[in-house]
Amino acid sequence: MLAEERQQFILQLLDEERVVKLQDLVRSLNASESTVRRDLQELECRHLLRRVHGGASLLRQRSEEPDMDVKTLKNVREKKAIAKAAVTQVKDNECIYIDAGTTTLEMIRYIRAKNVTVVTNGLSHIEALVRNHITAYLIGGMMKPTTRAIVGGIARQTINLFRFDKAFIGTNGMDLEMGFTTPDPEEAMIKRRAQELASQTFVTADSSKFSEVSFCKMFDIGKAVIVTDKIPESVRQAFLERTKIICANEDD
Repeated sequence: MLAEERQQFILQLLDEERVVKLQDLVRSLNASESTVRRDLQELECRHLLRRVHGGASLLRQRSEEPDMDVKTLKNVREKKAIAKAAVTQVKDNECIYIDAGTTTLEMIRYIRAKNVTVVTNGLSHIEALVRNHITAYLIGGMMKPTTRAIVGGIARQTINLFRFDKAFIGTNGMDLEMGFTTPDPEEAMIKRRAQELASQTFVTADSSKFSEVSFCKMFDIGKAVIVTDKIPESVRQAFLERTKIICANEDD
């Protein structure tokens, strides 16, 4: 099979599956691992895919954002582990901010600290907080249908009424140069302001977000503690030099 044919097959499979494993490609193409690696490298150089550990994934547009239902189904085990690790940072009598993200939503069921007050911009989050008998405030503003987050000018005004001991914020990407990023500038503004209003900020993100860059910057890497499931070896040292990282599945 010619290189062009192999590469076309890889792209077609990615369109269908979004993620492909290297060994599956080796078997399907009846080619050597080194040949398939060269194909993936060339396609990545042409900005047609992104190589990941053990395979490749479809290149995502920087402004693309899955809706809440889609994100809830991704990396479920990792999110639960991260949420459990994050809530260990919540202490009795604290006032905290919980951002409208799927990992931060998982946190709510595990909160055991007493007399905690929570401010959130997540519609799903306020419902979960009420069910769990936690004192909670929902900031006002416009609801974004895809993520069920409250955003916009009114949200930016009302969040300024609060001050937080800690903020827990989700992200779509973590990059040493670009910092924490998210697809929507409106959400980025709320996340940035929450970080500024908190004495300490934690960003909850699974390991797939390392070295990812989305459309809009929230704030620099050094301004938050990262709570994740694990650190990819390729970026471990560089990230640990810039900020503290809490790993749910590692002894870091």
